[in-house]
Amino acid sequence: MTGTAACGKPARVRPYSLAGGRPRRCRLLLVETFVAALDADGTAPGGGPGAGPHPRIPPESRAIVDLCHRLRSVAEIAALLRMPLGAVRVLLLELAEQGRVRVFDTAHGTGRPDRALLERVQGALRRL
Repeated sequence: MTGTAACGKPARVRPYSLAGGRPRRCRLLLVETFVAALDADGTAPGGGPGAGPHPRIPPESRAIVDLCHRLRSVAEIAALLRMPLGAVRVLLLELAEQGRVRVFDTAHGTGRPDRALLERVQGALRRL
């Protein structure tokens, strides 16, 4: 099985190889969950480029961080990078553990995502 890597070339490794295994803490990231890159001080950027390159960050993770300088959904990240959704979820969890991205909770106290949010995500995916 081959996919497409973040650089647009055909991937020569399986998607789970990109993720390097499971993160320590298992958490389900829904496709509509929003993610934003964090600056070096742990705050979301104001829309510009980040604080610079991070040492020893794999290219797939770097591509995710670069994309997330604008608020993005998990589904949007996977679609734009043409990476498998499962691999993106694992990489996002690792990046969150490292303090490189912030994952925003989409449940509004009911345990279910907001319908308006889902409709916005659906509209954004259709525009892709």
